[in-house]
Amino acid sequence: MKKTVLLTVITLMGLAVHASDRTRGLTIWFDMPGGNWESESTPIGNGNIGANIMGGIGTEFITFNEKTLWRGGPNTSKGASYYWEVNKESAHVLDDIRQAFEEGDDEKAALLTRKNFNGTASYEPYMEEPFRFGNFTTMGGFQIETGIAQNGVTGYRRELSLDNALAKVLFEKDNVSYERSYFISYPHNVMVIRFTADKPGMQNLTFSYVPNPDAKGTMTGDGDNGLTYMARLNSNSMEYVVRIRAFCKGGKISNQSESLDIEGADEVVFIVTADTDYMVNFDPDFGDPKTYVGVDPSQTTSSWIEEASALGYDALYEAHYNDYSSLFDRVSLTLNDGDMNEDIPTPQRLRNYREGQPDSYLEELYYQFGRYLLIASSRPGSLPANLQGIWHNGVDGPWHVDYHNNINIQMNYWPAGQTNLAECTMPLIDFIRTLEKPGERTAKAYFGARGWTASISGNIFGFTSPLDSEDMSWNFNPMAGPWLATHIWEYYEYTLDKTFLKKTGYDLIRSSADFAVDYLWKRPDGTYTAAPSTSPEHGPVDQGATFVHAVIREILIDAIKASEVLRADKRKRREWKEVLENLVPYRIGRYGQLMEWSKDIDDPKDDHRHVNHLFGLHPGHTISPIVTPELAEASKVVLEHRGDGATGWSMGWKLNQWARLHDGNHAYKLYGNLLKNGTLDNLWDTHPPFQIDGNFGGTAGVTEMLLQSHMGFIHLLPALPDAWKDGEVKGLCARGGHEIDIRWENHELKEVTINSKKGGVCQIRYKDSHIKINTSKGKTYHLIYTGDSIKKIPDL
Repeated sequence: MKKTVLLTVITLMGLAVHASDRTRGLTIWFDMPGGNWESESTPIGNGNIGANIMGGIGTEFITFNEKTLWRGGPNTSKGASYYWEVNKESAHVLDDIRQAFEEGDDEKAALLTRKNFNGTASYEPYMEEPFRFGNFTTMGGFQIETGIAQNGVTGYRRELSLDNALAKVLFEKDNVSYERSYFISYPHNVMVIRFTADKPGMQNLTFSYVPNPDAKGTMTGDGDNGLTYMARLNSNSMEYVVRIRAFCKGGKISNQSESLDIEGADEVVFIVTADTDYMVNFDPDFGDPKTYVGVDPSQTTSSWIEEASALGYDALYEAHYNDYSSLFDRVSLTLNDGDMNEDIPTPQRLRNYREGQPDSYLEELYYQFGRYLLIASSRPGSLPANLQGIWHNGVDGPWHVDYHNNINIQMNYWPAGQTNLAECTMPLIDFIRTLEKPGERTAKAYFGARGWTASISGNIFGFTSPLDSEDMSWNFNPMAGPWLATHIWEYYEYTLDKTFLKKTGYDLIRSSADFAVDYLWKRPDGTYTAAPSTSPEHGPVDQGATFVHAVIREILIDAIKASEVLRADKRKRREWKEVLENLVPYRIGRYGQLMEWSKDIDDPKDDHRHVNHLFGLHPGHTISPIVTPELAEASKVVLEHRGDGATGWSMGWKLNQWARLHDGNHAYKLYGNLLKNGTLDNLWDTHPPFQIDGNFGGTAGVTEMLLQSHMGFIHLLPALPDAWKDGEVKGLCARGGHEIDIRWENHELKEVTINSKKGGVCQIRYKDSHIKINTSKGKTYHLIYTGDSIKKIPDL
């Protein structure tokens, strides 16, 4: 015991050096130019604009996105009413559906649901003209011709450094070393590209813009070294502007109005920015087709480009690095001292890993890549990360690259609070705010309910209605709103920002809880059940799908806690508690499984990708091996039935669920399967096709293996696998405003550091050992594990 304490004290005094204290670059890299955008491009972004680097020798092509460039919405040719009047007035049909369930006529109940609980807007562009739901669309791309032939090129390397959010392309040709650098700055909202070489006069470039083909625009010269493209989308007349500036050392620039030609330069820097006329609107006017128009992109882009041009490359990079690293550097992860840290191309690492070669560095890299992607695609003041984050290379794309509300957008934000990126959640919260007013109309039309809700798919124009399909397995999803609202309470739990809760969060939570109460059917026996309901994308219309009840439990618990924090709404709180106490309970079926529906119809051979009925296990908190062991065991049966394969995001979800069951080895198996079978060469997740949610689910799942805080205490290493013998993680966040560092050796906890950001009681658990600490705001606490208990080290 004395030896353990002595070593710990020495470590805390800084006299011992652990692996994570050394500089260990986190880099994704290729040894050849990219040929396939989806699997080989290098993504960079700042939450507003995104780009993908292909790294061609003779021609560099960069795909370019601005997150608010969307087709559809209320400003199409048929106007606002065509867009908004898509709900059916179906609330009066609920009694008939419930009566059919009472009479045992499930077929009639399902038919009434199919015919009345869809909407009138299509999800397919070819089914209506104009297409009102719309889609995220590309802003085009940039082509940079270099005049360099690929033959004879050596030492090629295209890399993305996660440590500084900087992409590079390096190669040699004819005894000249060429280097290109690319980053997108959040502080200045510009993309910056630099071409250099180790010999003078080697840059002979032509820079041109390739526009979105579904827009009408004009390119004009802007002085001697700039281009400005002004355009409007054909779909909805959304206005957007792209501005480009070039600066060179040595040589000369010729402005051809359609391109910028550089001849004989030593170094060239391109600065690019873009914006649209889209304006976030939390209180849209349903009669105004331009209710989401309110920005002058000509003015904003002019201001950004002028400011960035005055600063130059070095100052822009310094501001970019300081901003990015202030977020990314909060968390570090070291597993087994980074086994297999040789500098080999990432696609080769993946191939080796698939063949069974252990690679802790790859596992760390994937983990931190998820944090990188969240920073790059979701920053305050922007829209949330969509199905592809912020990256897209087409006029339209898979599922319209939208906001899928039945797990996908939610999964994007699972790692935010826990991996010390709480502010990256703000775009999601702003998105939820855009749904409230339209969602009130949807809640009333379909359920005669108070509050607000949303449906399966969302866009940037407040769309909350179900679509026109009669396939209720995916199109009937009234729990989309309450599920989204749980993220508001989760943000509060990590930040304890009472001002936010009072001014913004609570109203959204309260009205979502009101919707949930009104949506439920109070049966003659006094119990509440969800009728009609479905388990998203799976199975029949039901009179009590487990998923729906689990989400309702979560939002009611959140609302009760929030009202207690703010000392508000005592009457509502009593109502919420009464419903919660009488909600139909979880049920265990004939195979020992947690039942997915009100009837015991689960098939043990069913390996469907959605595991909706385990919502209470994860991301919810009403099932736990510690508090509800029987339900946890029933959840385990479900996961065993569903298997360890599936789409990328599904494996990410199962990884989190196995971690919540405290089965580290099975969680690790899912993490391995995600990397082996659900990951592209550039480490993007694949459904297929590319879907970014699996990246975020993977990062969240690893965090859940190392730290959990959802059950009212901080659980250290709850699902540590055998494969991670030694390791250290720094900077993780626990609910209650605590920042945690953990180190373990030989599969056993060694030391813990707790930085209390808000103060208050902190309860710690490791294995069967517990300790309670009354913390003070801003103070740091050090603990060790002695082999049988956790002990607090006295202040030095």
